[in-house]
Amino acid sequence: MELTENQVLLEEYRAQAKELVDQMTLEEKVSQTLYRAPAIERLGIPAYNWWNEALHGVARAGTATIFPQSIGLAATFDEDFIETVADAISTEGRAKFNMQARLEDRDIYKGLTFWAPNINIFRDPRWGRGHETFGEDPYLTSRLGLRFVKGLQGHDEKYLKAAACAKHFAVHSGPEALRHQFDARVSKQDLYETYLPAFRTCVKEGHVEAVMGAYNRFNGAPCCGNRELLQDILRKEWGFQGHVVSDCWAIQDFHMWHNVTQTPVESAAMAMNNGCDLNCGDMFANLLLAVQDGRVDETRLDEALISLFTTRMKLGILTEEAENPFDEIPYSVVDSVQMRKLNLEAAEKCVVLLKNEGHLLPLKKENIKTVGIIGPNADNRRALVGNYEGTASRYVTVLEGIQDYLGEECRVLYSQGCGLSAQSDPILRTGKERLAEVREICALSDVVIACLGLDAGLEGEEGDTGNEFASGDKPDLNLPGFQEEVLRIVSDSGKPAVLILLSGSALAINFADAHIPAILQGWYPGAQGGRAIANILFGEVNPQGKLPITFYRSAEELPEFTDYSMEGRTYRYMKQDALYPFGYGLSYTDFAYTEASLSAKRITEEGMDVEVTVENAGNMAGTETVQVYIKAIPKEEKPHVPNAQLKGICKCALEPGEKKRVSIHLPVEAFALYDEAGRRMVHEGEYRVYIGGQGPDKRSRELTGKTVIELPVFAEKTMEL
Repeated sequence: MELTENQVLLEEYRAQAKELVDQMTLEEKVSQTLYRAPAIERLGIPAYNWWNEALHGVARAGTATIFPQSIGLAATFDEDFIETVADAISTEGRAKFNMQARLEDRDIYKGLTFWAPNINIFRDPRWGRGHETFGEDPYLTSRLGLRFVKGLQGHDEKYLKAAACAKHFAVHSGPEALRHQFDARVSKQDLYETYLPAFRTCVKEGHVEAVMGAYNRFNGAPCCGNRELLQDILRKEWGFQGHVVSDCWAIQDFHMWHNVTQTPVESAAMAMNNGCDLNCGDMFANLLLAVQDGRVDETRLDEALISLFTTRMKLGILTEEAENPFDEIPYSVVDSVQMRKLNLEAAEKCVVLLKNEGHLLPLKKENIKTVGIIGPNADNRRALVGNYEGTASRYVTVLEGIQDYLGEECRVLYSQGCGLSAQSDPILRTGKERLAEVREICALSDVVIACLGLDAGLEGEEGDTGNEFASGDKPDLNLPGFQEEVLRIVSDSGKPAVLILLSGSALAINFADAHIPAILQGWYPGAQGGRAIANILFGEVNPQGKLPITFYRSAEELPEFTDYSMEGRTYRYMKQDALYPFGYGLSYTDFAYTEASLSAKRITEEGMDVEVTVENAGNMAGTETVQVYIKAIPKEEKPHVPNAQLKGICKCALEPGEKKRVSIHLPVEAFALYDEAGRRMVHEGEYRVYIGGQGPDKRSRELTGKTVIELPVFAEKTMEL
C-alpha cells in the first residue's frame, strides 16, 4: 500500500529519532523517559520539560488569556468555535515558548506538550473534576475534543503547532479520594459505548500526539500499565502512533496503593512493558535497574524514546528549524485586544438561560433605579476561572461587570450575603451576620440579582481543594453553607429576582426552580465572565448555551458514586425526569422548525442526511443549536439499550424573521449500538430520528412547551461495523 505524504514524513521523523537514540548510553536513555528530560549536550539535545497545561488557556506560566472552563465551552455546542479557542491557546503557547526558549528558560510549564483536553465522561455530578471535561455525552465530548485537539496541533503539513494530550485513559471520573487505589469495573458494552468513543475519535480522526493514562485501575490492572488499554486498544485496534504519558506519580501507586507490584523497579517495568513511554514523576529512574536485571528489554525502551523524540521533531524544537512558521509568533499576541475579544465572545456563548418566567430577562436599565447584587460569587475571582488556570491581566467579576455596564445611570448595592460554604464563613461568627444586610438591600432594590454556586476551592482535583468536602468531590448537589437561606430571603422580598449560578457542575436548585423567575447558569466563565453576564442580563447579547450535563433534583436519584455501570446515569440511561435536561437552554427569541426530511428511509453503509428549516420567529437576533437525536428500537429485544442519544449538532445564527435550511449528515455509525461483547452493531429494526433545539424527553417539552420533530427510519438487516 502506498504511503501518504504524512506517513512518509512520520517515517522520516522516526528514522531521525532512531538515529539519535542509537547514539545514547543506557543512562541517557533512561533520563529521557522522565518529564524533566535533561540536556544531552554531546548529541546537541537541549533540556525539555514535558509538563505543561492548557485546559482552557495556557496555565501556570504567567499572564495568559483565561477562557471559560471546559464545561462552559462545552455548553456552546459549537465545534468550529472550540477549534478557534484552542487555536488561540496554542498561539499564546507558541508565543510564550518562543520567548522563553530564546532566553534559555526550559522549566516546568514552559514547553509545547500540553496535557489537554480532558475527555473523560462526566458520569456523576459529584465528581470534582467534572468541570475539566466537555460533559456527560460521548458524542459531544468526541466532537469537541476532536476540534480542541486540531486547534492545539494546527494544520501545518510538517510541524505541530503544539502537541495535545487526550486524558485520562480510561474509565476515570472519581471518586477523587480513592483514585490512587480504585478499581473501575465496567462491562465491554459500557467501555465501548461510553468511556472510549472520545478517545477513539481523538486518536483516529484527530491524530492526537499524546494520551495520558489514568490513576485508577481498569478491570484489575492500573491504567498506566494496562496492556488491554495501552497496547490492545490504543495501538493495535486504533493505530495510535504518538506517545503515552503517565498521570503524575501514578506509577508509584502500582506498589504503594494498588498492590499489583512489590517494588519501584517492578512498577516501572510494568508501565514500560505495557506501553507507557513517559513518566510524569520519578519512577522511570528505576528503568536503569529494570533493563540491567532483564525486566525490560532495551529495545522496548528504544521504542518509547523514538516516540518521544518524534514528538519533539514534529514540534520543530530539537534544533533550529528555519522553515518552522510557528517560530515567528511574537510574544505581543499574548493577552492582546483580539484575545480579550475572543474570550468575551466565548463567555457570552457558554451561558445557559435555565428559566425566564414572564420574560423578566433581558432587564431594561431605563426602568431600574437601584439594583441589588447579592451572594458570595458576585465578586469572587476564583469563581471565574475554575482550575488549571493561567493568570489574567484583568478579571471582571459579575459585580464589576454590572457596575461597568450601568455606570452612573443606576445605583448598585452589594452584599456578599454569606461565605461560599460553611467553612468559608469567618471564625467566631454564625455566618448569618450579613443576612440583615441582604434583607435591607432587597427592600431598597428594584431588581435583585443573586450570584451563588461554587468555585474551584469546593470542587476540583484531589489535593487542590481545601474544603470540608471529599477531596474535591461534592457530598451532595445542594448549594453549600447559607446560600439557600440567602436565596430564600431574596425570594421572600417579593422583588423581581435573578439567580446567576457560577459552578462547574450541576446543582439541585429545586427551590430556585420553583420560586426565582429567572436563572442563568454561567459556569466558570473566564476572566471576562462578569462582562459577558452583564451583556446577557441587559439584552446586549442573546443567550445560546445548552446544557452539556443533566441537572438532577437530588443526589439520592443517583447510583453509588463508585458504581461505573452506566445504568441509571446521565440523560442516556436515566429513567426519571431531570430538573433541567441535557441539551436544554432557553433564548430571548423563539425558533421554529419545519419541513424536516431524511435523504433515505433505510439505513445503509452510506448513512443519510437530515434536513430541516429553522426560522427565528421572535424579534431578537439569536443563535440556535440544532440537535439531532437517535433512538434505536431493535426488532429483537436487546439489553441496555440507551434512551435517544445526541448524534448531530449545528449552530444556526438568525436575524428576526430569517429562515435557513440546515443539513446534518448522519453516518451509519450514528445508528449503531455496542453489544455485550463490545461489537458495534446496527440492529435490524426501527429507529427514530429527532430534530429540534432540545432533546426529545418529556421534561424538555414541559420546560419549553415545544416538541421536536420525529422521523422514522429502518434497518432491514443487522450490520456489524
